Amino acid sequence: MSLEPYNYQLQGKKLFFASDFHLGAPNWEKSLAREQKIIRWLDQIQDEAAAIFLVGDIFDFWFEYKEVIPKGFIPFISKIHQLREKKIPILFFTGNHDLWMKDYFTEQLGIPVYQHPIEIVVNEKRILVGHGDGLGPGDKQYKLLKKVFTNPVAQWLFRWFHPDLGIKLAKAWSSSSRVSNMEKNENHFLGEGEWLWQYCKEIEQRKHHDYYIFGHRHLPLELEVGKKATYFNLGEWVSQFTYLEFDGEKPKLLTFEE
Repeated sequence: MSLEPYNYQLQGKKLFFASDFHLGAPNWEKSLAREQKIIRWLDQIQDEAAAIFLVGDIFDFWFEYKEVIPKGFIPFISKIHQLREKKIPILFFTGNHDLWMKDYFTEQLGIPVYQHPIEIVVNEKRILVGHGDGLGPGDKQYKLLKKVFTNPVAQWLFRWFHPDLGIKLAKAWSSSSRVSNMEKNENHFLGEGEWLWQYCKEIEQRKHHDYYIFGHRHLPLELEVGKKATYFNLGEWVSQFTYLEFDGEKPKLLTFEE
């Protein structure tokens, strides 16, 4: 990969950030309608984009076998292929629903895939970007599950399931996880208990960042982290269709409206 994602000079263009498309959920018809809306958004921003950050849970489920990937998503994959043909950098981050992404997008499309938050510098402003799952205090049950799901031995064993069975099982778990989160009201603002907000404050005490950009919470948020830093959450595309654009001066949370 020749792409160096860590330092951007925008030269009149913008960075765009979006997360939590959850393509594939809750069914084929609704997912396809959302996929087509995402493609219209990508069409709208492509001429202005210095880079596009897709910040996790882009797919409601994704697992790469050695020779097999989940079927579907052809319109979306074709669109990002077109953007890469136009030399627009695209960066993928894994989320808790698509943490089994490996090298398919990197090898086939030239799109780097990040498993952890990364730091970028834009016009001398320092930004930390990541999906956000498993960060901050609390959520010990998921943190334990993540250790299992990301364990190389566990992944090797899962690959021995036939893809028809393995993907069916994983989709069932993904659906139950989403329903469980809704039942626990995890999409409601938690005030000072917002654990990603707390995570940003902890990081800020050790190293300054002008902006923190995360997904995962399904809430569009803009919150102060001290006097000189701001935490943004990107929201989601199941019902809100929110994203962030950054022109090098001030990030803005926006809603895609047609």
